[in-house]
Amino acid sequence: MINAVLLDLAGVIYDGEKAVPGAAEAVARLRASGLPIRFVSNTTRSSKPTVLARLAKLGLSVVGGELFTPAEAACDWLRGHGRAAHLLVHPNLACEFQDLPADGRMAVVVGDAGDAFDYQALNAAFRKLVDGAELLALAPNRTFKDADGKLSLDAGAFVAALEFASQRQAIVLGKPAPGFFHSALATIPCAAAEAVMIGDDAETDVAGALSAGLGYALLVRTGKYREGDEARFAPVPTATVGNIVAAVEWVLSKRSEAA
Repeated sequence: MINAVLLDLAGVIYDGEKAVPGAAEAVARLRASGLPIRFVSNTTRSSKPTVLARLAKLGLSVVGGELFTPAEAACDWLRGHGRAAHLLVHPNLACEFQDLPADGRMAVVVGDAGDAFDYQALNAAFRKLVDGAELLALAPNRTFKDADGKLSLDAGAFVAALEFASQRQAIVLGKPAPGFFHSALATIPCAAAEAVMIGDDAETDVAGALSAGLGYALLVRTGKYREGDEARFAPVPTATVGNIVAAVEWVLSKRSEAA
């Protein structure tokens, strides 16, 4: 039985500044069915208010408590562990890291810093790590679909470089970390086995969700999807569908069968 839906955003709900065709209507169908929805995004180039504003512009009314981001999870971790933050993130995301501990032990926070990923910035983060700082990865994604429609390097490659050089293992806070999925489901609440994840990333969205114990995970052929992605990572998707519209149809049909 499906009792909750987790939705990725980039590549599933919107592609660049445009909505994926039928996305708003598909989400409306889920809401009308009574299924609770949580939006779980690995975006690390936009603040949470910016993401909410983008969704509203696309005709999707989403409240803050329905949207889960790695930056939010990182702030919770830093406060909970009493750590000060050394940020290696996109300038648009820096505003999320306010009112944090200013002194004490340090944690390096790495997101998709874009052009800020230069030698000086990476080396400064490396030096903090060898001095004993923890390494927090907002997300380990390999690629993202850029504004020109092509794939670009995401933060994962830079996280791996810092891990290699410092010989420290990153603590991953966004997808595919099980705790990220579970935190979203805990607000419903819903058991993981009764939830479905819908995403365009076969590794972090789909395999990550299934490894975290979710009962179902659907891969859509939009966004960063490339032919053959459904077979590249394990566990493999419960189903691979054309887009969010087809994914919602699958979810509602599956739920009807179980009723």
